[in-house]
This record gives sequence, C-alpha cells and structure tokens, in this order.
Amino acid sequence: MWRVLVLVAVLATGCGLPRDVDGTSERVRGGVVRVGVAENRPWTRVGDGGEVSGVEVELVRRLAERVGARVEWTVGAESSLMAAVGERQLDLVVGGLEGNSPWIEEASLTRPYAVTKVVVAAAGDVPEDLAGVRVAVRAGTDEAAALAEEDAVVVPVEEVGEARDLPVAVDDWRTAGLGLRAGKQVLVERSHVWALPLGENGWQVEVERFLAELPGGEVERLLAEEAA
Repeated sequence: MWRVLVLVAVLATGCGLPRDVDGTSERVRGGVVRVGVAENRPWTRVGDGGEVSGVEVELVRRLAERVGARVEWTVGAESSLMAAVGERQLDLVVGGLEGNSPWIEEASLTRPYAVTKVVVAAAGDVPEDLAGVRVAVRAGTDEAAALAEEDAVVVPVEEVGEARDLPVAVDDWRTAGLGLRAGKQVLVERSHVWALPLGENGWQVEVERFLAELPGGEVERLLAEEAA
C-alpha cells in the first residue's frame, strides 16, 4: 500500500514540475551522481581497499543506470557525509539510515522505502510471554533493551545465528535463512530512508519514484543474499 501512496504523491508532485535549486536532476542525468556511503552492514559494506557493496550500493547502481550516470563514491562516517550533503558536495547518502534520523536540518530524507522488524524466533515454538525466557541477542542494541523491558533473560552474543539452542532476537528477513520460526511479537521496527540535499525537489522525486517502483520483496531478497 505504501508504494501506491508514494507513486500517487510522486505523480501529483510531477504535475507541478518540481525543480532543483542547483539543477541536480539535469546534472546527474548522463553525468555523475556523487554518493556518500556510511558502512552499516548489510545495507552497506566497505572493503579494506575502499570498495563498496551491500544492498543499498546495489540499489544506487540501479538508480544510476536508470538515469544514465556513473557513480562517484565517497566513504565516511555518517556525520561527515551528512555535513557534505548539507553543503551540496554529495547528491545522495546511504548507509541503512532510519526515518527518525536526526539530520533533518542538513538533508532531505526520502519517504521510507523499506520497513524491517526485529522479532523473537526459534527453531521450535516461540513463547508468547517472554518473562523469564532466555533469549540470545546482540549486546547494546535496541532489541536487547526491548527484551529487558519484557523481563526476558538477555543472553548477549556476537552473532545470533550461532545461538541455535535458544530463541533469538533477529531481523524478520533473516528467519527463513536461519531455519527459524518467527513469533508474533515485534521488538523493534525500523523504517529505512536515503538522504539528499535540501531543495533538490526534482532529484528527490526521481529517487523516490525509483524506490517506489522496486518489485515487492526485492529489498528483503537482497538483504537475505547479503546475510547468506
């Protein structure tokens, strides 16, 4: 449903001929799109030699192909990349950014194009009441805090996929690959966005149209491939 709403909004905006303050749409078409990448696996990965990969890197490449552009990658910390997009040194920033990002003064965020959920999953039945239940989870995460609020016994691990004898707190898109059954309770829900320069309305419409037209389940498929 959200994809339909986004497409309707994009088409409606298109009737008003949205314009870019700095003409980004025209500049990148057939030219270069400058993209900042903050490492946040599996959304984005940065190799030892600076090479980039990951779900959102793949999607950016598709976007660039769509507008006939080549990509100029800049790797950095999220804060420095947001400063750069705020100064119009970058056309796009990716890195598993969430819709509640604090960077709204520096950048314009797209509508959420993917929503991921952290659930409790297990090889067998998942208890509905987590009080007193030992659940494996990565330490220091939002899901660990959510489990504590449910009075579960938090068992810190480096990788939940290795905790085969316990229920685990895991992203819903990983459950099938791990051979687990997901429970009904959602511990954490995250909406994912990209960041663009403020005022580049035509460029934002182009990016949001691309994201809205992704095939259903495509993001989840790419995430599962990255985790394999």
